[in-house]
Amino acid sequence: MWAQQTLSLKARPRGFHLITDEILSQIDGLSRIKVGLLHLLLQHTSASLTLNENCDPSVRRDMERHFLRTAPDNAAWEHDDEGPDDMPSHIKSSTLGVSLLLPVKNGRVQLGTWQGIWLGEHRIDGGARRIVATLQGEE
Repeated sequence: MWAQQTLSLKARPRGFHLITDEILSQIDGLSRIKVGLLHLLLQHTSASLTLNENCDPSVRRDMERHFLRTAPDNAAWEHDDEGPDDMPSHIKSSTLGVSLLLPVKNGRVQLGTWQGIWLGEHRIDGGARRIVATLQGEE
């Protein structure tokens, strides 16, 4: 079975957000897959997808503080067409990435106990986001 759909994520403030349940609840046919793969592609250049801690929200806050120091809004960026958070958002997106490839077994994504899917929203006002989800597997 192959299936592909575009998922919609609500607008969020800048920071890292745990979106595992929001993503997985939108995947049609996931429960029928015995063994397969789920590929997620975030269709934006100023946000990111990553796997990380799914329990303690202080990890997401610490990650945000790290990236604000690493790629600050107030640096002398040449590319600032959409404001001071424009270029830092691109750097963060490229550093963390915009896609995930996840194994599926018996209708469940095989995440580790403490792993969750994060959206890194790197713009102050990034707006709604889209993810293309491609599911491939044996039913």
